[in-house]
Amino acid sequence: MRTPIVTTLLAAAALSGCAAAPGQETTPEQLTVQVVSTLPHDPAAFTEGLEFAGDTLYESTGLAGQSTLTAGPAGGPPTTKTTLPAPFFGEGVTVLGPKLWQLTWQDGVAIERDAKTLAELRRVKYDGEGWGLCHQESGRLVMSNGSSRLTFRDPATFAVTGSVDVGRDQLNELECVGGDVYANVWHTDTVLRIDAATGHVTGTIDAGRLRAQVNATGAEDVLNGIAAVPGTGEYLLTGKQWPVTFRVRFVPKNA
Repeated sequence: MRTPIVTTLLAAAALSGCAAAPGQETTPEQLTVQVVSTLPHDPAAFTEGLEFAGDTLYESTGLAGQSTLTAGPAGGPPTTKTTLPAPFFGEGVTVLGPKLWQLTWQDGVAIERDAKTLAELRRVKYDGEGWGLCHQESGRLVMSNGSSRLTFRDPATFAVTGSVDVGRDQLNELECVGGDVYANVWHTDTVLRIDAATGHVTGTIDAGRLRAQVNATGAEDVLNGIAAVPGTGEYLLTGKQWPVTFRVRFVPKNA
């Protein structure tokens, strides 16, 4: 028979284990957006990927036969632009020093490019669909495919190195910030803050007021595109074919 002390310790350990088990994490922080400023955005841009590298904003757009990748100042005309050959449908993009990776949707191809010229360097095949892409400080790539799973990839080979399940489907455009991954949820006004190590959702950001401001009523004119503004704690958010980009802070929803 276990002594009361042993029983108590085992019970405490069991409770601790339950608290850390997947699906038992604490309730996500409820956040909303506080608009700092607005910037012009190309209303024809079917935004699929958005990311800063220094002062340069990279934007990948979709639609077969119309997909592009641009680089330039936020809110200004691009200084560099390339067009994807048909039938490629451009998706997420992430910049790693002198090179970048750009996804395609259902083509199963990741395109490595020169980050300065946007010239194509090579193509790498992958299984399934490509949606969002970002990279962590370690260099590890984080990719979404429209499911509830984030896949980790090697930045040099694009090979899969692991994955984590978030428990929320249709994860779309991604932004890596420290150990967190921010993810647009397709066809919603929600951005999730995800702990990349566990897949736990630690924050839910309601950005519905932005969609209302641009009067985006089309089925495809959804919130999509998030880029951390370096050194500020602020973010750029936009949507597919939105005429503006919003520079925002994430603040408590009940403030």
